[in-house]
Amino acid sequence: MNIIFAGTPEFAARALEALLAAGHQVVLVLTQPDRPAGRGMALQASAVKKVALGHGIPVFQPERLKDPATHEPIRAACVERGAELMVVAAYGLILPQAVLDLPQLGCINIHASLLPRWRGAAPIHRAIEAGDAQTGITIMRMEAGLDTGPMLLAEAVAIEAEDTTGSLHDRLARLGGKLAVAALARFDQLIPVPQPAAGVTYADKVDKAQARLDWSQPAEILARKVRAFNPFPGAVATLAGEPVKIWCGNVVAASGRPGQVLAADAKGIVVACGEGALRLAELQKPGGRRVTSADFLNGSNLRPD
Repeated sequence: MNIIFAGTPEFAARALEALLAAGHQVVLVLTQPDRPAGRGMALQASAVKKVALGHGIPVFQPERLKDPATHEPIRAACVERGAELMVVAAYGLILPQAVLDLPQLGCINIHASLLPRWRGAAPIHRAIEAGDAQTGITIMRMEAGLDTGPMLLAEAVAIEAEDTTGSLHDRLARLGGKLAVAALARFDQLIPVPQPAAGVTYADKVDKAQARLDWSQPAEILARKVRAFNPFPGAVATLAGEPVKIWCGNVVAASGRPGQVLAADAKGIVVACGEGALRLAELQKPGGRRVTSADFLNGSNLRPD
């Protein structure tokens, strides 16, 4: 098929690569404008833009799509270059109805959850944070509502006990590309199924403030937060009065005053929570690098209370 692709981060780039490998002709790529990143805050192209440029595909980077004048490159791709369908994955901009109506076959979205659970911006983070046993990919027809369109294909994956958002993201990115290719291969045969009214949840965009750990909460909840906010934005806790990023924390059977350091050795730093305790195995001081608990303690005065 001749398609338009809209996406921005690595998750979307993997889908674009899969569609290109399957032989589909991508006549235009939409992605967000280059953003400053890194220590020097130089402008960086999105992961999708890098793939598109590597394949010689025209790239369109509007700040927003509210102005009808910004729709012209999309209309031209449909009329002049024969784009029949738009495939969207983690684009990050709202597509107005006028844009959704431009391709002859409409627009489909690759969404990283089993809809209607976790509609919205951060479905992988929220599934882990909530303790879900599974998640998956849903291919859906797009409409004006937020991830409300009818479903075309879906496949579930288990959320493993040690999964972080990073590890689960990578599995779902591969699955998203696979299902997108499968959907286009038999597009005329797919029957749209309306999403059920029951079970709707929303995955709000992640805010750094949400990644701060409160030791008064149960250890199980905090362990899920550590995994959910790895690699971004990183869970932050206070140890000995200092903010520290926590990259790995496992629940252990111990008790004490919330925030109390119960043990601190090469096996980990055990901190009491509202219920149970967390053994911290990988930490990061402000301005430092991620290190094991043993290395962290070598440069710290942290000791059991």
